[in-house]
Amino acid sequence: MPPKAKKAAKTSKGSTASASNKVRTGSAQSGTKRRIVELAQDADAVLSKCRKLREELKRNSDSDQRMQKKSAGGLMKANLKMEQDNDDEVIAVVSNNDNNSNNVIESLQGKSIIEVSEMSPVEVVEAIELIAVQIANQVLQKKGFALEIPSRSASNQIYVPELDRIVLGEKRGTRSFLNVKEARKTAITTRVMQLLHTVLLKKIHITKRDLFYTDVKLFVDQTESDGVLDDIATMIGCTRSNLHVVASDKGLVVGRVSFVEDGDFIDCTKMGVGGKAIPPYIDKITDIQSDAEFVLLVEKEAAYMRMAEDRFYHRYPCIIITAKGQPDVATRMFLSRLTNELKLPVLGLVDSDPYGLKILSVYMSGSKNMSYDSASLTTPDIKWLGLRPSDLEKFDLPEQCRLDMTENDIKTGKELLNEEFIKKNKAWTKELEIMVKTKKKAEIQALSSFGFQYITETYLPQKLMEGDWI
Repeated sequence: MPPKAKKAAKTSKGSTASASNKVRTGSAQSGTKRRIVELAQDADAVLSKCRKLREELKRNSDSDQRMQKKSAGGLMKANLKMEQDNDDEVIAVVSNNDNNSNNVIESLQGKSIIEVSEMSPVEVVEAIELIAVQIANQVLQKKGFALEIPSRSASNQIYVPELDRIVLGEKRGTRSFLNVKEARKTAITTRVMQLLHTVLLKKIHITKRDLFYTDVKLFVDQTESDGVLDDIATMIGCTRSNLHVVASDKGLVVGRVSFVEDGDFIDCTKMGVGGKAIPPYIDKITDIQSDAEFVLLVEKEAAYMRMAEDRFYHRYPCIIITAKGQPDVATRMFLSRLTNELKLPVLGLVDSDPYGLKILSVYMSGSKNMSYDSASLTTPDIKWLGLRPSDLEKFDLPEQCRLDMTENDIKTGKELLNEEFIKKNKAWTKELEIMVKTKKKAEIQALSSFGFQYITETYLPQKLMEGDWI
């Protein structure tokens, strides 16, 4: 039997201002009509603390904007400089030596970090052509040619507490065509730049797989061409999406959000039960609108589908997103845009294991592979809603649903306890300590042991009403 959950206070219909009391999901042209989904009568009580969190987020955002204007554009704008090397290559760096920055980034100890920024297709084309001219000049001087590329090695990945994300350090390396060990990688780099130049001039997007198949004999393996894409982005100083090369669709979104995608209006409440695939062309999304109270970020597709089919987003107005496990670039960028433009709090629902926390950390602080573009890919201050180790006892999860952690799980958990993003949050540290001590883990689907719809009818409403997130 499921544990007794606290019942949310009932309120009269129409008492909530954020959404209409009934949402008709059927189509006038359809022979059958889907059921009418009502706004939950206890929505005001359940969402009360979530609304307070949203208001706090807005106040903090407004405060940050005022501080940015007062300090000549804030932390990043005050520190961003354009450095020009001997080959006229322009690289965006951050330095804490600027007089306007008041040495805010003390953890860098005077060092610089490389950050990229959004660039138009014309700007990217011009940057590629500039590199081509530099190569031609070197060849004409009979020096062969070499490319200076920011290092993306693990030793050059830095977590900056003041920014709360992983960034790329200032180390750079040289890739020379005259070096036998580097000749092939240099050839791949120049070939990919040539292909990117063509794609940008045609004003189209291609997938990473498309890029690989344009010269299979040279690339041999797709990892070769994929890795070079990131190198070129750091050389130019643009985001990887600015190169117009994307990965296949992976993420999904459903709920109370609409936007225009390349001229087409998309309403994510009317995209079928499974919702809308998050497009890889995030730059083509405009005019994002929503009356949601929060964003629910879900690790597993199975949990996402349960909420989508139950129309949870109508009962408690929200936007539900999943990347089906480890997040892809498009989903991370889409989430970042939602929170920046809509100022909505994000609540994370992941498995109660070390890898669930790792997934949240990628959304919040970024990944090492994409550290150079962490500014546009991260969503700070995601709240951990569940499934947390303490929930196993709080909701009296059956013993057969509590899985034993493997030695590797325990090792990963202990390593996470030393990570900065965990150490800065005492509540997260406490939860992880419970996990490592009990050596037990659980999946979100374990809540189905109380009933298939327990997660949408009891677990989530109770957690939201109590404000039980950390």
